[in-house]
Amino acid sequence: MKLEGAPDSVWGGARGKAPNEIKMNQAVLNITYNGLSADYPLDVDYQLNDRDVRRIAVEVVRSGGVRGLQFAGLRENAFDDYVVDRFDTPQGGRRIYLRPKVPFGCL
Repeated sequence: MKLEGAPDSVWGGARGKAPNEIKMNQAVLNITYNGLSADYPLDVDYQLNDRDVRRIAVEVVRSGGVRGLQFAGLRENAFDDYVVDRFDTPQGGRRIYLRPKVPFGCL
């Protein structure tokens, strides 16, 4: 099922858009890896399951789609033990956080 206005690719983001330009059918994915954290705007359904969030994160980090967070050799299972949190912001936005189970993003 394709959402109205969603790209053909599940992980196609709104690259280069400022946070205030993000549409209501978008969510911001915050990925923490190796002590670094970065945001990636997602133009997909906010209710993605955890497995899809992890898969999308692997693809965008490998491809360099997340500014400041690129690891071309990232393992397919790099985020398997990560926690996925979802929050609505007071401004009406949506945030998805992919983070390690340990504090500060370090293992």
